[in-house]
Parts: sequence; structure tokens; C-alpha cells
Amino acid sequence: SLLDTGGAALVISQFTLLAETSGGNRPSFSGAARPELAEPLYERFLSALRAHGVTVETGVFGAHMAVELTNDGPVTIILE
Repeated sequence: SLLDTGGAALVISQFTLLAETSGGNRPSFSGAARPELAEPLYERFLSALRAHGVTVETGVFGAHMAVELTNDGPVTIILE
């Protein structure tokens, strides 16, 4: 786990992770929380990580950002 390895966390808000794609050619994001609800949840998550001693880097909530990731390891698993 992150705590076991002493790792850090990069936490970026991304409402598009909740895209509903079963209704045709356009994804719907209506299930995503409104910003006034989502931002406090995001901040609580960051606070919880920090309370456990995790070093946390963040993006800007609700901003358009370019994020680059390099996987450095033998295995990448996507959980759905």
C-alpha cells in the first residue's frame, strides 16, 4: 500500500471518470457531483491522505490541465 511503501500521491480532480456511455454517441456526465459538492469532497480526501502522513501533490480543482504519466514497473492493472 501507499503507507507501506512511503510513497506519495498525485491527486487530480477529473469529473469525466464518471462518464455514462450507454445512451448513444455522446457521453453523459450528469451523474458527476456538482462542483460545490465535489470540491469539498476532493479537499476532504486530500486532508485524509495528509493526516496519514502521505505527501500529496495536487492539480487545480476544476481546471483544464495536461497531466503526463510514466508507468515504471512490471505490471499495470486497471480496476473497473
